[in-house]
Amino acid sequence: MMKKLEIVLKYLNEKRGFDFSGYRASMIERRAGKRLSASKCKDYDEYLRFIRKHPDELDNLIDVLTINVSRFFRDSLSFEYIAEKILPVIVYEKKNSDDHCLRIWSTGCSMGEEPYSIAILINEIFEKEDFNLNLNIFATDIDSMALKKAKEAVYSFESIKDVKYRLLTKYFKTQGESFRLISKIKEMVAFAFYDMLEKKSYAPSESIYGDFDVVLCRNVLIYFNTEYQDLIFDKLYRALAKHGYLVLGEVERPSMKFQTRFRKVNECCHVYQKM
Repeated sequence: MMKKLEIVLKYLNEKRGFDFSGYRASMIERRAGKRLSASKCKDYDEYLRFIRKHPDELDNLIDVLTINVSRFFRDSLSFEYIAEKILPVIVYEKKNSDDHCLRIWSTGCSMGEEPYSIAILINEIFEKEDFNLNLNIFATDIDSMALKKAKEAVYSFESIKDVKYRLLTKYFKTQGESFRLISKIKEMVAFAFYDMLEKKSYAPSESIYGDFDVVLCRNVLIYFNTEYQDLIFDKLYRALAKHGYLVLGEVERPSMKFQTRFRKVNECCHVYQKM
């Protein structure tokens, strides 16, 4: 079954440029199986013929293969630590140096909840300190549909349920049963397509260069095999500024090859500093 699915994935790569070969086979089979059932095809040979007749099905396949589970301030402990210990230190150091540029990259940003959460925290600090840095927040994903929704910044209750009431009333406007993020925060984040498995660069071209103070790569690495995790960690390491911070998901940690290049800064959450 997997061999036939690989033919479908090869066709997807040829037509759309998505390379899912590094993803865990069990995850790919489970997710692709949903489209096999939905299209009422008995096997992947028939599914490939179906795709060729209905090119729009590629969008459905991409959507089911990409992971878009997120919400504002997901894993609240990590965000509390970033808000209380990481960002204030960075801002203080920037204020007292010649470098007044704060650069952050959110990889696998889905529909924008993560980078917008960071933007809210930074805005809170700027207001408290009465000081503004030259802020660049880059957010990337391989799902164009998710990026489009991120730019719209309209969310369901499920996405905002972890937002503190004070922040919710300050940064969101109700729109029926939905919640629209205010323009000030939307304008703080630049969204772009970027494939973490692309081998020709170590950071999105829109960022011009890496040198990020913070990179968030949460709940992305768990879907890749060891070889591709090493490729991604190489990108992350190169993209970070000297002593920059890397934020991973709750069950993620640097691969064996990179464990000596990052220092864990807190036992309660997965935040690492570049060595």
